[in-house]
Amino acid sequence: QVQLVESGGGSVQAGGSLKLSCKATGYISENCGMAWYRQAPEKERELVAGVNSDGTTTYVDSVKGRFTIAQDKTTNTLYLQMNSLKSDDTAVYYCTADRRLFDFGEQTYCTRSDAYWGQGTQVTVSS
Repeated sequence: QVQLVESGGGSVQAGGSLKLSCKATGYISENCGMAWYRQAPEKERELVAGVNSDGTTTYVDSVKGRFTIAQDKTTNTLYLQMNSLKSDDTAVYYCTADRRLFDFGEQTYCTRSDAYWGQGTQVTVSS
């Protein structure tokens, strides 16, 4: 059974930093990507940052240059370093792991639409 456990959330003043961690247990394919989402009150959930199996990363425009996603495959841990935090970053942050569908030859096919989700960690930025 796959479990994702986030930690590192908290309250910080604008301009400060936090580092979120997500520890994955159970079978997570190293050939599938992982990501961080967030959801603020009365707003839709959005993809904050993602890392693909080849190490390439993507970020939502609002966090580019401030947030860094990183993955340690040896410990099955995903990180999100958040710097220069703003009040707009206040949200519950969720870690996700893409679900492996099948292997075909040397290619692993994964899906993000049916990903594994953590329980979330609250980040509050005060101005």
